[in-house]
Amino acid sequence: MRRGGTLARQALLVRVGRRSADAGRAATATRAEVIYTGPDPTPALRALPVAPPTVLVEPGQPVATTVPLLPGAQTTSRRLRFALVNACTLASLSLGLLAIFLAMQGDVRPAAACLVACVAFDGIDGALARKLGVASPFGAQMDSLADMCSFGLAAPVVVYASLAHTVPTAAAAVACVLVAGCAAIRLARFNVSPKDGKFFCGVPTTMAAAVLAVSVLIDLPVPGTVLLGGVAVLAFAMVSSFPYAKLARLLKLPPWIWLVPVVGALVDPRLTFAVVVMAYLLSGPVMWARAKRA
Repeated sequence: MRRGGTLARQALLVRVGRRSADAGRAATATRAEVIYTGPDPTPALRALPVAPPTVLVEPGQPVATTVPLLPGAQTTSRRLRFALVNACTLASLSLGLLAIFLAMQGDVRPAAACLVACVAFDGIDGALARKLGVASPFGAQMDSLADMCSFGLAAPVVVYASLAHTVPTAAAAVACVLVAGCAAIRLARFNVSPKDGKFFCGVPTTMAAAVLAVSVLIDLPVPGTVLLGGVAVLAFAMVSSFPYAKLARLLKLPPWIWLVPVVGALVDPRLTFAVVVMAYLLSGPVMWARAKRA
């Protein structure tokens, strides 16, 4: 048969079972063989042209191979502002590493001071990004990774170093691992959850790290087991569903409320700090219970 000007020769050989002389009855077909004697089609198939993938772009526009780190106009001014914001994020990350190094050497209080500086830079980079108009998804991911390093890893290491000689080592390790795991869960949940302008869902990692750092820095005069329990409570508060007011909402409270902790700090700063932290941690369950009854 001639198709497309090419003659393909095929020979078919089919062997079927014959009547068995011994059994005296018809045998079923036992084997079939097909032999192709034409040319090997593989080279021809390989030689077929393959169309390149179609990319739909605007006429005259180059094909983008990567997502730009900074959306919008790529001017020198915006790039410098973008670099400044991310430099603050990297500064927070670097201070977190420095806190780990200091804690490993036994310099617990300087390590806690580095964590406080991490908290400051973490607040600066977000405010600068919004103020300078260079907020981007890349910056948000950078901030989240830096928070995990500084607040999810460095803070537990500093706390572990401060508790090493007051509680059993295994108990301190478990509490610090709990802080690290809850911080990772809290940050991942924050990245994929819708944002609320008034309340946090759980205590943010930045605030938890600030509480831990200040507790080490001022050397709260409480037994090590009490501190260990406070660390565990703070870890669970990060992954809880309790609503916690944001700083902007707290600043709108009546001035006389702020007068109480200010006066208390002049009398006994460490006790005042502990009371304020406990009041904030309890505010979440209280607001949650009120919302359930409403």
